[in-house]
Amino acid sequence: MNFSEVFKQSNQLCKVSPDGKYLATCVQYRLVVRDINSLQIVHLYTCLDQVMHMEWSSDSLFILCAMYKRGLVQVWSLEQPDWHCKIDEGSIGLVSSRWSPDGRHILNTTEFNLRVTVWSLCTKAVSYIKYPKACQKGVDFSADGRYMALAERRECKDYISVFVCDDWHLLRHFESETQDLAGLEWSPNSCVLAVWDSCLEYKILLYSLDGRLLSLYSAYEWSLGIKSVAWSPSSQFLAVGSYDEKVRILNHITWKKITEFEHPATIINTKAVVFKEVEKRPVVGSEDLSIHQLTVDNSLFSTQSKYEITQLPAQVPVIKPDPDRANPKIGISTLAFSADNRFLATKNDNMPQSLWVWDMQRLSLLAVLEQTAPVRCFVWDPRRPRLALCTGNTKVYLWSPAGCVSVNVPVEGMDPVSPQCMPQSHCRPITSQV
Repeated sequence: MNFSEVFKQSNQLCKVSPDGKYLATCVQYRLVVRDINSLQIVHLYTCLDQVMHMEWSSDSLFILCAMYKRGLVQVWSLEQPDWHCKIDEGSIGLVSSRWSPDGRHILNTTEFNLRVTVWSLCTKAVSYIKYPKACQKGVDFSADGRYMALAERRECKDYISVFVCDDWHLLRHFESETQDLAGLEWSPNSCVLAVWDSCLEYKILLYSLDGRLLSLYSAYEWSLGIKSVAWSPSSQFLAVGSYDEKVRILNHITWKKITEFEHPATIINTKAVVFKEVEKRPVVGSEDLSIHQLTVDNSLFSTQSKYEITQLPAQVPVIKPDPDRANPKIGISTLAFSADNRFLATKNDNMPQSLWVWDMQRLSLLAVLEQTAPVRCFVWDPRRPRLALCTGNTKVYLWSPAGCVSVNVPVEGMDPVSPQCMPQSHCRPITSQV
């Protein structure tokens, strides 16, 4: 891997444009746009306050900067740097802001979810949508950008409204068969809308575009239910993660379960490979501890790590959740399919140091990555079957069907006593050659 110099950022606002040509970072109230190849600054914008949220438009021509404390949204243009737009929600407040798929409308959600305001950058027209529900994922756009599904709460009942994004007129409005709707998501082919209930009831419903209920699936009752949902890119599979530490895979023809993936504490599957991260701390002699090395050479204290294959059966570290606390750390919290539909990565919250990779062709466990620290996040390569993950230290970990690799990210100003403390105010673009 090739690493650039360190760039400052705040609130972890560092995003690549959809066309892959630019890198945008926010530093307090400044927005910095760089060329992705040369990493030279091409645009520098100054906002009215500290930026809390930043988002590219779908065509990479505009950047949205939201300042929630002041109820403000500012929009900047890359083609016309002198042009800018300011949206002030006033005393009603602002809790979220996002682009519509066409990149010419902005959707703002006000405080207490009183309404969703749709602002047009072209005509300056304003539309209001009432009764949006405050839930895990209450708004979703279809992949083709034509429709928007919105969860609503009226008279103690859940409803779903489907809008046409061209002119924002209401296409369908129907009641959802949920007790307390927690989220909704379109399938990648934009034909089916998945709706799931809160964790108090295991229920997932599949609706067609015209509001017809295609199927209802419930795995069990009287226990904590669904925790995460993910579509495969081909829309053939729907993965449902739950608090019972299992992932159930539904097919797109009958919407029935075709298999379920368990996350046992002891792995006995002989076809699976368990990669365990092993750290090696350098031994430093007294003759090496010069003042110059202590202040400049952080590599003197850096911790090296590598993966070793564990013999089966293998034990996975498990943390027992506290039953007296709300939102127990148990169950499948994150699901992600690879871009080619071949693999599924999962994380079980009471096994925070482990990442599970499943083969969707054989419908079996393929690999388990056991880290020395809890997995913070992971993401698939959009072009090939390769998985990147991080644990909050100074390393990036990569998995592919060929194996695993641990890559040290050089960070200036790192605390030499605690090499796992990476500064939150810096980001480092990388170019992969692995």
